[in-house]
Formats: sequence, C-alpha cells, structure tokens
Amino acid sequence: MTVMQAPAYRRAEYHGFQAGGGHFVYLVSAGAIFEIDADVRAVLARLDGQELTHAALVRELASDGRDPGEAEALVRELRAARLIQLGAAAPVMPQAPPADFPLQALVLNVTNQCNLACTYCYEFGADKIATPAGKPKYMTLETAQASVDLLIREAVGRKAVHITFFGGETLMNFKLLRDVVDYANAATAAAGKAITYSLTTNATLLTPDIVTFLSDNRIGVTVSMDGPPEMQDKHRVYKNGKGSYAVIEPRLRTLIAHHKTRAITARVTLTEGVTDVVRIFRHLKDDMGFHEVGFAPVTTGEERAYSLDDNGMDSVLAQFSLLADEWLEYALRGESHGFTNVSETISELISGVNKSHPCGAGLGLMGVSPSGDLSPCHRFTDADTHSMGHVSSGIDRAKQGDFLAKGHVEAKYDCQSCWARPLCAGGCHHEAFVRYGDTGHANLHYCDWIRQWTDTCLRIYGVLAVQNPGFLERFAERKGLS
Repeated sequence: MTVMQAPAYRRAEYHGFQAGGGHFVYLVSAGAIFEIDADVRAVLARLDGQELTHAALVRELASDGRDPGEAEALVRELRAARLIQLGAAAPVMPQAPPADFPLQALVLNVTNQCNLACTYCYEFGADKIATPAGKPKYMTLETAQASVDLLIREAVGRKAVHITFFGGETLMNFKLLRDVVDYANAATAAAGKAITYSLTTNATLLTPDIVTFLSDNRIGVTVSMDGPPEMQDKHRVYKNGKGSYAVIEPRLRTLIAHHKTRAITARVTLTEGVTDVVRIFRHLKDDMGFHEVGFAPVTTGEERAYSLDDNGMDSVLAQFSLLADEWLEYALRGESHGFTNVSETISELISGVNKSHPCGAGLGLMGVSPSGDLSPCHRFTDADTHSMGHVSSGIDRAKQGDFLAKGHVEAKYDCQSCWARPLCAGGCHHEAFVRYGDTGHANLHYCDWIRQWTDTCLRIYGVLAVQNPGFLERFAERKGLS
C-alpha cells in the first residue's frame, strides 16, 4: 500500500535584502516589497534549504517558545501572502493583456531624415533594420491626422492619450509637428480626452520661436546628447565628420532657460570611450541645467568598434551606483537629484509593476512611419518585417498577437528563474532582434547587470521606507502613481 505524504512548505520565489536597518523581501509573484519582522524571518529561516509539512513547521516554530496558535496563524498568513508555498509550484507569471487592450500612445516618426550622421545610429547605422527605399521621407498632414484619429479610436476607455514626435531629426519637419498639435488638441477635446506631447531631438535646429511653441504647448523635450564636447563629438557628428556640440550648446541653454512648463531631459548613449558617467552627469545636470539625465548602453549586434565590453559595463555600473548613492542622499533630504535611471526604477517599484512584456511596444504604444505604417515602436519604424498595419486600415491583430506572444515573459525560458523579471520581462524587443535576430529573445547579455541594478534600487527604496517614507509618498504623487 502506498502511503501518501502530506504536502510540504517551501520558500516562495523572492529576493531578500537589508536596507536602513530593516529586512525586506521582493516577492517575485506579485512584484511587491514587504518589510519583514523577526517572526517572518524565523519561518523563512526554517525553510532555508529544506521543506516542512504544515504540522512540522508549526511544531518547530512552537519549539522556539511561540504560542502554537500564534505559530499556526503566522504560517497561514505567510501562505496567504505567498511568501511560502505548498510544493514545487511553477513560476508565477503575469497574465497576458487582453486582445482588445486599448492604445494609449503613438510615436510619430515625422521624418526618417536626419542632419547628423551619428556613427552608432540604430536607424541609419550598421545595425539598421529599416527598409525605407521608395517610401516617403517626410510624414504628410493627412497621414498625421489619420494617426491621431486611429489613436482616439483605439484608446477605448482611456481618459488621456499621448503623442511623441520622433525622427530622424524631429525638428526637420517642425511645421507638421505644429499642425498636428492643433489638430490633435481639437480632435481629443471633441472626443472628451486629454492629450499630452513629447519629442526627441538632437537640438541642432532649435530656435527661440520653436522653444516658445514647445513651452506654450507643454511639450516635454528629450535631447539626445552624450556629454561634454569631446564625448558628444566622438559619435554625434555631421555628415562631414564635424562635431555637433558647439552648435547645440547655446541652443540648449536657450531651451532650458525659457521652456518652463515641462522638464527637459537628456538621454545619453554609452559607447566605447563614452563611459565617464559621473562626469557626463555633472556636465549635463550641473553645467547645462537639464532637469533629468538618463543613460543607456548602445544597441549593437555583432561587435562594433563602439560597443561596450564587459569591462566597460562594469565601469558603468560602478558609476551608476555612485550616482544612486547621491540620489538617495538627496531623497533623504527631500530633494530631487535628476538621475533618471534611479527615478524610473523607483517609480516601477512604487507602482508594484509585474510586467508581462518589457514595455508598451505593440500594446499600449505603437510607432508610425512617415508612410503611415504601424510598428511595435519607433525603433522598428520602416522595417517591413515588423509592420503591424497602417493608419488607414488599422492594426493588424494577427501580427500584433504574434509579436506579443513571442515577447511575453513566460515565453522566455531564461527569465523563468530570474527574480528580477517583474521589472525587466526579458528586456528590449529591438535590442533582442538586433543582438539575437528574435524580438522574443531575452537580453541575456544584460541579465547580471539588471539584477545588480535592481538590487541597488530596492535598497534605496528600503532605506527611504524606513527613514523617509514621506518622500516616497510625495514622489508617487509627483509622478502620478498614487
């Protein structure tokens, strides 16, 4: 006769850390952070490397001097909170969004032309996937209006929508941008929706009139800029090889001085030789006056001369940690620091995100090419193999569904054992395609880096939760998270 064994408890999937004198766990199944007391730690310690039945676990806790009834209640509470589980449960993955998930944002690539020739450009450089031959170089007002109409039509239930203007160099089609804002303001008002705008620019074409327009219309501005002159001019050059710093520096000072309605952000691409993160941050934040500065490693396929190697990434992470320490010092004083990489992760931790997909690409967000082709995001613009419909005919649901199915974190085997997956979900679709030829491939080359960085931000969150929880509350309110 077979004797059935009682199911045994084991520790659930979590990442433990200490911060600010407190003990915390980051619960992977929920993307949630809990501060745990000595009683909870005692239960988890009992299950470190072993499994215990319900009766055995309660008995061991009672042997430490706890009341058996309290020990019983504690075990049941931790099971309900999913910190412990019965048996070898499969990794908990977030559900896929519904097929009719409403659109929230469009990235309008108003032109695929650029007046710079940045050597690492994913759109025009060695790793490009765009196929723009024979297609319009500039978006027409008719295509832009159809894009706005599509956004409103597909944003069912959304109170607000967003448009990002992109390129190429966005400001090469500024007249269209101005006309689109007028049209979209009227169209969204008629539909009972609010609308916000942002744009990305290399800043070479900024004029006082453009700055006034951007400020008057509360258009957020992200400037692609890599730091002081020698770093900016290493890769961000004109077609004749001339650097762009001298051109953009006075224009940026005008922008920052006169655009007062939205934050002005710098976005830095880190490449070989452009890895002095702290110096770049000091220049852009303190010398130039940007409100926020964010960094991202260059997207590359096979090894390029500008690629970051492991030593470069280690140096970047070490400097990120230095700026993260500064961010925390500012936060403990109730002040904003301006290091976007920390701010974005803290926002996600406060929100308790548990991502099914790395971002909103192909889901709540889509890119629109100058010809009106839809794509998962701006990085896939004009790539025929990644087309997802057209603004005139609507979203191709079959192609959208295929893209999202491949991109779901549950489809990425390597992610299933990673505690950081609620925030990462495998990483950028475009990065995956350029590096591995598959939009659904996990960004394995960044896994260790992502885990280290997530742990750093969790510790910042923990210190603030203990020593200045009011900052987290105000931060959430300011970011619209509460």
